[in-house]
Amino acid sequence: MAVAASAVVVVGTVSGMMSAVGDRSARGSETPEVALATPSFVPLPGIPAPAATPSHPAPEPSAASSAASASPARLVPSPGSAPAPSVASAPPPAARTAKPAARTEPAAGPLYRHPESQVLDWVGAHRDDPRRPLIESRIAARPAAVWFASYNPGTVTREVREVTAGAAAAGRVPVLVPYAIPDRDCGGASQGGAPDTAAYDGWIRDFAAGLGDGPAIVILEPDSVALSDCLDGPARAARYASLARAGRTIHAAAPGAKVYFDAGHSGWHAAPKQAALLRAAGAAESGDGIFTNVSNFHRTADEAAYARRVLGALGGPARLGAVIDTSRNGNGAPPDGEWCDPAGRALGRAPTTDTGEARIDAYLWVKLPGEADGCAGAAGSFTPEYAYALAKG
Repeated sequence: MAVAASAVVVVGTVSGMMSAVGDRSARGSETPEVALATPSFVPLPGIPAPAATPSHPAPEPSAASSAASASPARLVPSPGSAPAPSVASAPPPAARTAKPAARTEPAAGPLYRHPESQVLDWVGAHRDDPRRPLIESRIAARPAAVWFASYNPGTVTREVREVTAGAAAAGRVPVLVPYAIPDRDCGGASQGGAPDTAAYDGWIRDFAAGLGDGPAIVILEPDSVALSDCLDGPARAARYASLARAGRTIHAAAPGAKVYFDAGHSGWHAAPKQAALLRAAGAAESGDGIFTNVSNFHRTADEAAYARRVLGALGGPARLGAVIDTSRNGNGAPPDGEWCDPAGRALGRAPTTDTGEARIDAYLWVKLPGEADGCAGAAGSFTPEYAYALAKG
């Protein structure tokens, strides 16, 4: 089966250009989702080689591996149809005694647009291009997530602080994507991350230290839960425990941050199964909700309905909500399950924290439209032709 992980892109430096991490559009037998490209500060894995898609594709992970020099985006073929993770074999994460304080309200307010991205670079360098006005107004002007895909304990605090300080100065809410979980992307195109869970725990503490006291939305490790079936039981349990600790660490350091856990997308795992995986990862106790459709194309209505089913099956506090990546889902997912820069797609709903939908906290652009999955251009690179096609719809 052809499965694409959500495409992820990261910025080369906090003050500089974005670089591609990887992209994941489809996620496995239940249909994987793809994540938006966001500025990150580290070069990412190489370009994924798309595989043939079966008539009934298995769920794909969010494509996280992109060209190392590209700006934030994610597009990586998701791993093959590995057996679904055994929830029973994964013991509950350790140290769940300290529950976060009640956080009854989702982050509210206008979202932050990072001032440096590939699309902004292209717009500035192509003022006379006839495609520029549409790309500028419909893509470059929109807020998008910022990815942190490098295991860089010495600099990640500063990089995160530069983003959150910029957002605070603008009176806006930043969306940040920590993406350094060990065994990231199951060794696929976006492979990488911290060397082990102890190292990751230290890195996420450094990440959290840069968040500050203001509001922030944290998209915690795309594909880390939905695409955990490549791990054996002990490794999966260790990952889930580390994710639960990450949620608690972020809340302790940044009281205004809302942490969302990976729920794949509506074409991937069935809601009860995804909820069981999230429960094992401590999402109800350590998070503020779930995220879906990162770097994927499933329609917003389908994702909202799916997210509510997952939340209902998950249980936990009524405060838990969901955020949806709407960057490229305007025309829905291709009928053939194609995940790599498929034709005929369109921009989805503009990013906002005012959805008007019960339990849907925000529509976000986690993957930056126009950053290629690896077919329209090098993975993670900004491709004006594809961006223009998405903007036209």
